[in-house]
Amino acid sequence: MPALAPLKLVAGLELRGRGDVQMYRVELPGPKVTKDLATDSKVRLSVSRSHFNELATKGHIRDWREAIEKGDAKATGIDQVMQLIVNVVEKQEERSRTRKAKH
Repeated sequence: MPALAPLKLVAGLELRGRGDVQMYRVELPGPKVTKDLATDSKVRLSVSRSHFNELATKGHIRDWREAIEKGDAKATGIDQVMQLIVNVVEKQEERSRTRKAKH
Protein backbone atom coordinates (compact mmCIF):
# COMPACT_ATOMS: atom_id res chain seq x y z
CA MET A 1 0.00 0.00 0.00
CA PRO A 2 1.58 3.30 -1.07
CA ALA A 3 0.53 5.16 2.08
CA LEU A 4 2.66 2.80 4.21
CA ALA A 5 5.70 3.09 1.89
CA PRO A 6 7.51 5.80 3.89
CA LEU A 7 7.07 3.92 7.17
CA LYS A 8 10.33 2.52 8.53
CA LEU A 9 9.33 -0.77 10.06
CA VAL A 10 10.52 -4.33 10.57
CA ALA A 11 7.78 -6.95 10.52
CA GLY A 12 7.85 -10.66 11.14
CA LEU A 13 5.89 -12.85 8.76
CA GLU A 14 4.95 -16.36 9.85
CA LEU A 15 3.67 -18.60 7.08
CA ARG A 16 2.01 -21.76 8.36
CA GLY A 17 1.92 -24.83 6.14
CA ARG A 18 1.22 -28.49 6.61
CA GLY A 19 3.24 -29.28 9.70
CA ASP A 20 5.82 -26.53 9.30
CA VAL A 21 6.19 -22.81 9.83
CA GLN A 22 8.40 -20.53 7.76
CA MET A 23 9.60 -17.26 9.28
CA TYR A 24 10.46 -14.16 7.28
CA ARG A 25 11.80 -10.73 8.18
CA VAL A 26 10.22 -7.90 6.15
CA GLU A 27 11.92 -4.53 6.27
CA LEU A 28 10.19 -1.37 5.06
CA PRO A 29 10.66 0.73 3.05
CA GLY A 30 11.49 -1.65 0.29
CA PRO A 31 10.32 -4.20 1.06
CA LYS A 32 13.45 -6.18 1.80
CA VAL A 33 12.44 -9.76 2.61
CA THR A 34 14.79 -12.32 4.13
CA LYS A 35 14.09 -15.81 5.43
CA ASP A 36 15.03 -15.17 9.03
CA LEU A 37 13.58 -14.60 12.48
CA ALA A 38 12.55 -10.99 12.86
CA THR A 39 13.78 -10.52 16.43
CA ASP A 40 13.64 -6.74 15.98
CA SER A 41 10.09 -6.68 14.58
CA LYS A 42 7.49 -4.19 15.73
CA VAL A 43 4.66 -6.14 14.08
CA ARG A 44 4.12 -9.85 13.49
CA LEU A 45 1.76 -11.27 10.89
CA SER A 46 0.74 -14.92 11.00
CA VAL A 47 -1.19 -16.49 8.13
CA SER A 48 -1.48 -19.84 6.34
CA ARG A 49 0.79 -20.12 3.32
CA SER A 50 -2.08 -20.81 0.91
CA HIS A 51 -4.11 -17.84 2.13
CA PHE A 52 -1.04 -15.60 2.02
CA ASN A 53 -0.33 -16.57 -1.59
CA GLU A 54 -3.86 -15.57 -2.56
CA LEU A 55 -3.74 -12.30 -0.63
CA ALA A 56 -0.29 -11.38 -1.92
CA THR A 57 -1.20 -11.89 -5.58
CA LYS A 58 -4.87 -10.88 -5.76
CA GLY A 59 -5.66 -9.22 -2.44
CA HIS A 60 -6.60 -5.63 -1.83
CA ILE A 61 -6.67 -3.75 1.47
CA ARG A 62 -10.27 -4.87 2.06
CA ASP A 63 -9.27 -8.53 1.56
CA TRP A 64 -6.45 -8.25 4.13
CA ARG A 65 -8.79 -6.53 6.60
CA GLU A 66 -11.41 -9.28 6.16
CA ALA A 67 -8.77 -12.00 6.64
CA ILE A 68 -7.73 -10.44 9.93
CA GLU A 69 -11.33 -9.88 11.07
CA LYS A 70 -12.26 -13.51 10.24
CA GLY A 71 -9.16 -14.88 11.93
CA ASP A 72 -7.58 -16.22 8.73
CA ALA A 73 -4.63 -13.92 9.45
CA LYS A 74 -3.44 -12.60 12.78
CA ALA A 75 -1.54 -9.36 13.34
CA THR A 76 0.11 -8.54 16.66
CA GLY A 77 2.64 -6.00 17.76
CA ILE A 78 3.35 -2.77 19.58
CA ASP A 79 0.05 -0.99 20.18
CA GLN A 80 1.18 2.40 18.85
CA VAL A 81 2.51 0.87 15.61
CA MET A 82 -0.60 -1.25 15.14
CA GLN A 83 -2.82 1.82 15.66
CA LEU A 84 -0.76 3.83 13.16
CA ILE A 85 -1.22 1.09 10.55
CA VAL A 86 -4.96 0.88 11.26
CA ASN A 87 -5.28 4.68 10.88
CA VAL A 88 -3.39 4.69 7.56
CA VAL A 89 -5.49 1.80 6.22
CA GLU A 90 -8.75 3.47 7.27
CA LYS A 91 -7.76 6.74 5.58
CA GLN A 92 -6.78 4.87 2.41
CA GLU A 93 -10.11 3.02 2.39
CA GLU A 94 -11.96 6.32 2.87
CA ARG A 95 -10.07 7.89 -0.07
CA SER A 96 -10.95 4.87 -2.22
CA ARG A 97 -14.63 5.16 -1.33
CA THR A 98 -14.57 8.91 -2.08
CA ARG A 99 -12.97 8.34 -5.51
CA LYS A 100 -15.55 5.68 -6.40
CA ALA A 101 -18.43 7.92 -5.31
CA LYS A 102 -17.22 10.75 -7.60
CA HIS A 103 -17.23 8.52 -10.70
